[in-house]
Amino acid sequence: MTSRRPTMQTTLAAAVTLEGVGAHSGRAARLVLAPAEAGSGIVFTRFGGVDGLRAEAHNVSSTELCVRLGSGAASISTIEHLMAALRGLCVDNVAIDVDGPEIPAMDGSAAAFVAAIDEAGIVRLAAPRRSIEIRAPVRVADGAAWAELSPAPSGFSLDVEISYAAAPIGRQRRRLRLTPARFRAEIARARTFGFLSDAERLWREGRALGASLDNTIVITEGRALNPQGLRFADEFVRHKMLDVLGDLALAGAPIIGAFRSYRGGHSLNLALVETLLATPAAFAFVGGEERPRPRAPARPCAPR
Repeated sequence: MTSRRPTMQTTLAAAVTLEGVGAHSGRAARLVLAPAEAGSGIVFTRFGGVDGLRAEAHNVSSTELCVRLGSGAASISTIEHLMAALRGLCVDNVAIDVDGPEIPAMDGSAAAFVAAIDEAGIVRLAAPRRSIEIRAPVRVADGAAWAELSPAPSGFSLDVEISYAAAPIGRQRRRLRLTPARFRAEIARARTFGFLSDAERLWREGRALGASLDNTIVITEGRALNPQGLRFADEFVRHKMLDVLGDLALAGAPIIGAFRSYRGGHSLNLALVETLLATPAAFAFVGGEERPRPRAPARPCAPR
């Protein structure tokens, strides 16, 4: 079922810095993405901190509106778009220092993170990549919403469907076989979205303080308020695909298999990862050396 040709791990060729405002905290934030050794994975550290947080499902403390790792002063929020960029471009090992509680929203998509990774460059390391090969279907559901992973001969594919009563979203479905080129062209630029009617409630709760037309598609009365309009006619489902990539990356390794969901979100995606990792018969580690920690597997990249 798996390719016999080994695929090597990657990291960044140089460090790169990004600055912006957190969508929920409204606070300015700076982060530095730096090269890391083979086998280290994606690790987040608050500036001045000592202990890093591995980007893995067991470190997730919240999935409400965004994904947060850790808790209290050691937490990092809104990691999903950055994680999607790293997984979409097949970057395995990065040390991430964050000056603040939240990854900056940038333009609400993964485009700025892709540009930063391109600026830094990607290099192969002298160690094979370990992937998670799906051997049996795994499914989770919450009412009408559901998500599943199933076996595939090679690579990783996405099939995501959303359904909203409000225009201009409605019901949208998109399928994609993931490669770095297709991620760049079809997914990376899709922005997060929200409804103007929800804004006042979120502000009262101390959230969405940094959200604006510069980083969010704002919907009201059946249309997007953003002067530039949509980047894609189905930008909403494309952004959900972006979130899926970031969430599944928290399994800790690329996945070889097929993902499908209907009306999914962060909570359902993470529940699927946790269910997968708790079902040893549903997957196997392939390529590379298995670490002694059993809770760290995740999603697929095309061979480079």
